[in-house]
Amino acid sequence: MMNSLWSRNIIRTLFVLFIQLVLLKRINLTFGDFNYVHLTIYPVIIALLPYKMNRPLVIVAAFFLGLFVDFFYDSLGVHAGACTFVAFLRYYFLAFISPRDGYKKDALTSFEYGVPWFLTYMSMLLFAHLLVLYSYEAFSFVYIKEIVLRTIFSFIASLFLVMVGVLIFNPKY
Repeated sequence: MMNSLWSRNIIRTLFVLFIQLVLLKRINLTFGDFNYVHLTIYPVIIALLPYKMNRPLVIVAAFFLGLFVDFFYDSLGVHAGACTFVAFLRYYFLAFISPRDGYKKDALTSFEYGVPWFLTYMSMLLFAHLLVLYSYEAFSFVYIKEIVLRTIFSFIASLFLVMVGVLIFNPKY
């Protein structure tokens, strides 16, 4: 069971990274001066890590995930910083939306806990990731309008894409 869980997470990680780095990175959703939509789905990798995974290991894995994404985006640590921060917050998000009976299964999927629970969980995680990512990228509150607009519009588009993917593939592990 545990080997199956790990192998599914590794395969899912490789698949999501391929989609993010090969396909979504190339998509430019610009409408005139409106350049606020960027598709970001790789935080789902952090979201779907096993519940019982050691918390420091989740944070280290998220850091290396972000570093890997930074390598492809030529961004000096912004993705690594955002992933690390979200991995730290993951524990608090899970505690905040804990099911009434607690977490019985190790897999944090919509199959195990339902689509409304997963939508809430993914929304919190993705919004935090994008807000931190664009804040690090701008590195100044002079650009607060751009940070907020990119966060909101990228959040809507990315969450839609993640939920479509989750509903199509409906991972059990």
